[in-house]
Amino acid sequence: MKFYDSVGPNPKLVRMFAAEKGYPLPDTEKVDIVKGENRQEPYLLKNPAGQLPALTLDDGRTIAETTAICEWMEEQQPEPPLIGASAADRAETRMWTRRVEWLVVQPLTAGFRSGMGVKMFQDRMRLFPESADALIASAGDGLAWLNEQINGRETIVPGRFTLADIALYAFLEFGAQVGQPLDSANANIAAWFERTGARPSAQA
Repeated sequence: MKFYDSVGPNPKLVRMFAAEKGYPLPDTEKVDIVKGENRQEPYLLKNPAGQLPALTLDDGRTIAETTAICEWMEEQQPEPPLIGASAADRAETRMWTRRVEWLVVQPLTAGFRSGMGVKMFQDRMRLFPESADALIASAGDGLAWLNEQINGRETIVPGRFTLADIALYAFLEFGAQVGQPLDSANANIAAWFERTGARPSAQA
C-alpha cells in the first residue's frame, strides 16, 4: 500500500483519524500541491480527480476522498470506533460529518480558493472571486449554528469523539492559517477546539 500525502486539511484529517485509531499509515509519498504535482501525471494516473490524500491498496486500487479512506480504515481496524460500532451510531456520525462538510468545510474551502488562494488555484479550477466574502460568511453562519447545537456537550456527536470532530478540527485549524479565524462569539466551538487540539492526534 501507499499513502499519498501533502500539506492541507484533507491529508491532516486522515492522518489524525489514523493517529486516533493507532493505525499505522503505509509507505508515504509526498505530493507537492503548491507546485501542482497533484494535477499532473503520474499522480493523475492514480487519482484522476487530482485531490489529496489518496491511498493505493495492495490490489492496485486507489481510494481517494477523506471519508472513503477513513471508512476503509475503520473496517480494517474497528477499535476504537470513530464512525460507529452499530448501524445507528454510524448513521449518526455520518449525519453530523455531512453537516460539518456542507455547512463549514465546503464554504470555508471555496472562500479560501476564490479569495486568498486565488493565485494558486486560478489555473486549476473554476473560481468565484466575487463570491469569496459570501462563502466565508456562509461558513461563519454554519459555525454559529453548530455552536448552538453542541451547547452542553464535549463532542460534535453527543457522547462520542468521531470523524465529525476530526473533520471540523482539521478545517478550523486550516481556516485560522488562511484568514478565517474562529469567531470568539462561538464559545462552545472555541472550547471544543481547545479540547480537541490537546489530543495527541492533533499533532499528526
